[in-house]
Amino acid sequence: MRWFPRIHLAALWLLSTVVSASSAELPSADLPIEQVIDQLAQQRLEAEKVTAAPQADDANLVRRLMLDVAGRIPTSDEAKQYVANPSAAKRAELVDRLLASPDFIWHQRNELDRMLLPNKPNDGEFRKYLLWAVKENRSWEAMFRDMLVGDEADENRKPALTFIKSRARELDDMLNDTAILFFGVNVTCAKCHDHPLTPEWKQHHYFGMASFFSRTYVTKKNLLAERPFGEVKFKSKRKDDTKGEQTAKFEFLTGAVIDEPAVERSADDIKKIEETIKAAMQKDDAPPPEKPAFSPREKLVEVALRAEDNRFFARNIVNRIWDRFFGRGLVHPVDQLHAANAPSHPELLEWLTRDMVAHGYDLKRLIRGIVLSQAYSRSSEWATGALPPDPALFAVAKVKPLTPRQYALALLIARQSPDQWPSLDKPEEWVVRREQLENGSNGYASFFEMPGENFQVAVDEALLFSNSKRIEDELLRDLKTEIVGYLKSLPDNAAVIEAAYQTICSRPPRDEERAAIDGYFQSHSADRVAAIRQVVWALLTGPEMRFSY
Repeated sequence: MRWFPRIHLAALWLLSTVVSASSAELPSADLPIEQVIDQLAQQRLEAEKVTAAPQADDANLVRRLMLDVAGRIPTSDEAKQYVANPSAAKRAELVDRLLASPDFIWHQRNELDRMLLPNKPNDGEFRKYLLWAVKENRSWEAMFRDMLVGDEADENRKPALTFIKSRARELDDMLNDTAILFFGVNVTCAKCHDHPLTPEWKQHHYFGMASFFSRTYVTKKNLLAERPFGEVKFKSKRKDDTKGEQTAKFEFLTGAVIDEPAVERSADDIKKIEETIKAAMQKDDAPPPEKPAFSPREKLVEVALRAEDNRFFARNIVNRIWDRFFGRGLVHPVDQLHAANAPSHPELLEWLTRDMVAHGYDLKRLIRGIVLSQAYSRSSEWATGALPPDPALFAVAKVKPLTPRQYALALLIARQSPDQWPSLDKPEEWVVRREQLENGSNGYASFFEMPGENFQVAVDEALLFSNSKRIEDELLRDLKTEIVGYLKSLPDNAAVIEAAYQTICSRPPRDEERAAIDGYFQSHSADRVAAIRQVVWALLTGPEMRFSY
């Protein structure tokens, strides 16, 4: 059976430090990523006396790989050629081909966009920056710098500042989203009092992080700027704290404090600066304010990337990439990367973090290692009859709902006649087709809900597929270039059934599916095209198309 797991929050232990292994206990840094993943994942399974699910079959795996690395389902030829390929290296060859393809560039852009700007989807300028950054294989460290401090004069990097600009009206938004998305830490609960579950998060951590953003503002010309002065004040809610109102330091999550150089300013100097800032925020023709010598956001980037303080930044992106491909983080939930929420595989998280830093925050390298691992390619079927094991063991693949963009692309590919796609030996033709698919997916993607932990198909989506004339007109057209017209041209029911499953489900039909659909065709032989439409509709809108399994 396919297993749709419930949420299992990681157990909370009151630990004084993040659980980790020392470098001496970790596997060699020279080992391939996939080998280390499988070694440490297997050790945990053996310790728990759990036997993992078997490896997914080739048809299942090629579909999963295409969805996860390329953002789309395979064409009929891609799926068939992969299954028929006898080479032991075919998986690595496919992964390397996909990582070098335009498919990966578009999909990686889409995935980063939905992670970084969820409340402002499809922002054209920000997506333009992400596409450029992925094409350049820009490191995650460099992208972090681009988004936090950027360069208004650099046409390629300027749109990255949308990350801060879109949140600049609310200090909490800048602080919380940066902490959650780049450091895996949600310090919101420490704003009004020390965190009730995590002893390490105190009020001064929240306000210390807030101080890095408190001077940020956006001018009338939509330029990101910072005031040269300004303090964050807070009152401790601890009963034993008698300090009263306090001035927050520039304090990072690790406790590292940045000291601001003292600058003497007269009352007139301060007044002139404040007038300049006010004009910049209110007038289009006001000159841009000067960049201050001390930039809190720049200092935040510096301290977050220092060797002694980068554990939050590096671990967070490793954990988020792992979560994307496995459907669950090594630390779960992904915004609770703290001492009271232990990772399921601490040595693995530590090794992958070390590898990420050692190789310049190369996301493509990590992705390649993950998808080549045996842990990634397990079947999602748990056939033992017993309940599946704890999802934190990664003993069975998680069934994942497709993102709106993935689902839209899957529909656009599956609706097309399989003979309309460029052959695999003509990759230059696919570059053009992939961009066309990306543009075509914009309309459909807006209809679908972004999946969360407890995803269920929305009523709007169900009604769309049940009643929409657009679905009938665009997905079920009787044209020779479309799937319905192609199936109609085939000589018999057996050929139609085979081609329908291979094109839409990326696999051959099972015997019981052949028998059921052949029976349907025979009982509806008076209108063959209508019967074909019904079968195509059922496959396009069914759960097998809607999920990655």
